[in-house]
Amino acid sequence: MTRKFALLAPLVLALPTPAFAGLSGIEQTLVTQADTDTPLAIGLLERLVAQNSGTRNIAGVKKVRDLVEPELAALGFATRWVPMDAVHRAGHLIATHKGRPGTTRMLLIGHLDTVFEPASPFQTATREGDILHGPGASDDKGGVVVMIAALRAMKTVGTLAHANIEVVLTGDEEAAGDPISVSRADLIEAAHHADVALDFEGLSVQNGQDYGSIARRSAGSYTITATGKSSHSGQIFAPGVGDGAVYELARIITAFHDQLPEPDLTFNIGLMAGGATVTMAPDEAQIGATGKTNIVPPIAMASGDFRALTESQIDRVKDRMIAIVARHLPQTDAQIVFHEAYPPMAPTPGNQALLDRLNAINTDLNLPVMPALDPLKRGAGDISFVARYVDGLVGLGPSSRGDHTPEERVDLSSFPRQIKRAALLMTRLSKETSRH
Repeated sequence: MTRKFALLAPLVLALPTPAFAGLSGIEQTLVTQADTDTPLAIGLLERLVAQNSGTRNIAGVKKVRDLVEPELAALGFATRWVPMDAVHRAGHLIATHKGRPGTTRMLLIGHLDTVFEPASPFQTATREGDILHGPGASDDKGGVVVMIAALRAMKTVGTLAHANIEVVLTGDEEAAGDPISVSRADLIEAAHHADVALDFEGLSVQNGQDYGSIARRSAGSYTITATGKSSHSGQIFAPGVGDGAVYELARIITAFHDQLPEPDLTFNIGLMAGGATVTMAPDEAQIGATGKTNIVPPIAMASGDFRALTESQIDRVKDRMIAIVARHLPQTDAQIVFHEAYPPMAPTPGNQALLDRLNAINTDLNLPVMPALDPLKRGAGDISFVARYVDGLVGLGPSSRGDHTPEERVDLSSFPRQIKRAALLMTRLSKETSRH
């Protein structure tokens, strides 16, 4: 080594080496800010979880809104509340941020409600080191907090100023108001003005590996009612009596089991009864029956759900179910009624392109690449209502376990990386040209 290079070498080695070489200067500052803001985010989460907001607790959902709305307003969002009295739900919080004209329009999706109504014994939060055990700690109060924290980090470093963002936080994601044409009208309208939809429900982690979700299956339900001729049991199968309603219902369910299976499809019977009389509760969560062992039952009912990946699969399966129901054992009849459903979010090249963008960020953050999650491992959600109109990505919230049960626990250590991913993704998208 010459003396000239010997003198320069220490100077070169003394230059700071970026922690994340793939990030711009402003992006590195954004990452630092995300770490700084994490304790503030967790404090907000604890306040949200302390307030019950079961879907049917209209006052509770509105109290959560009252905690969230000032956070968005402080970031420069224009907020409005859309009441949903018409469908017996609380309403939706919508917040809009106008940025640079002609750039990507982002729709951010989350929800204020949980599955835990006031009658649930699961009402309080407990801190367990890096775990917060509480109702809605992940689904979706943790997701809402990640969203706000990412936006706050962008605001602090200046990248929010140019971003066009609309936030829709529904108040009834866990049990959408009926009819859906009313309860999801505002979300669908927002999708018509968006280039991308980012869903802040929980991050899926399988065997220590983070996954991105580019598809969700539908969630539909149905009710089968079978009828037959009532008679003394000694006459069952006789020409004038036939097989009775219970055997007809059993035939249908067995045929579903044997004839419906195909990839990406699941179907289930969750509730069933038969007898001299059958009464189904209006919410189809309870069913009662009366009868005796020596009476051929004149009625039997069952309710279930089925989940599919595409609209064409839904149509195909429905046609096969209808055909099975229509066959009938002797002296019986049956009908199947399908109820309003969450549509599917089919995998598309546009959805995959969004995951590719997120994986470029993972590379820049020295994080492992996130494979696409098998859609059978994720339930339905609000983003499915907009999937036919806009490209989407699911799972920008924190990781957790036990969602929808009293064992719901959110992993607080996942907040920093999820806040960074979301903030960087939105920052980069905000610089791109809108397709509208």
